[in-house]
Amino acid sequence: MNKKMLWLVAAAFLLGGCDSDGKKAAQLLEQAESAYAEGDYSIAKLRIDSLRNTYPKAFDARKAAIGLMQRVELDEQRKTLAYLDSLMERKQAAFDSIKGQFVLEKDTAYQEIGNYFYPTQVVEKNTGRSFLRAQVSERGEMSLTSIYCGSGIHHTSVKVSVSGDTYAETPMSPDSYETTDLGRAVEKADYKLGADGGVVAFIVANQDKKPLRLEFVGDRNYKTVMQPSDVKAVVAVADLARILSGMEQIRQQQQEARLKIQFVQRKMQEKSGE
Repeated sequence: MNKKMLWLVAAAFLLGGCDSDGKKAAQLLEQAESAYAEGDYSIAKLRIDSLRNTYPKAFDARKAAIGLMQRVELDEQRKTLAYLDSLMERKQAAFDSIKGQFVLEKDTAYQEIGNYFYPTQVVEKNTGRSFLRAQVSERGEMSLTSIYCGSGIHHTSVKVSVSGDTYAETPMSPDSYETTDLGRAVEKADYKLGADGGVVAFIVANQDKKPLRLEFVGDRNYKTVMQPSDVKAVVAVADLARILSGMEQIRQQQQEARLKIQFVQRKMQEKSGE
């Protein structure tokens, strides 16, 4: 067989192989289209990925697959956004049903985000008292503040316990300070939920046990008992924090979905303009 004949045979083989690849790629594309039409986006994306990875030279099928993938991603994000919208409606209803039980303290002159308190723990009702105060921001960030009024002990953490050796203790507060109120020394220390040593969860879990003891830990310690109203305040604020933090998380996910939709739509417009 001469060289010219060998070349013709090889060319025929290659063309036959390309044609075969094109048919197989077209079959995968058809399967992906069917899965998309049935709303099975996972299978559709698997078929598209298989086409693109297996048949790099099936240019027409690959181009069509890119367009299909964009439609899949657009529909996915739209469904995700619709789900998040419905979830937000339920969270908003839950918030609306209990927000009247709390006091929102917010000075719009310098605060963008206010804080919710339980009514029994607002500042004007607790002058000169040593206790543990709970608050949650409008974005769902909960924290505790230990407030000690008396001769200086320079406390930087607190410990809550029940009978026996069962207790939870905050780590040393990164935000403690001392001031005066009507000539009386006041010490305060803040502890964010998640960096509170499990104190909030401990109070919630032991809310029905009496007494719950509160100990201010400093150069010397001061021990007292948590009043039932303070226990109730921590539990109530923790419930509110779960709702508000859930709403904040949904807002972030909604924004991500909207941005993805905008990105895919822009890519589709660019493709249509080619």
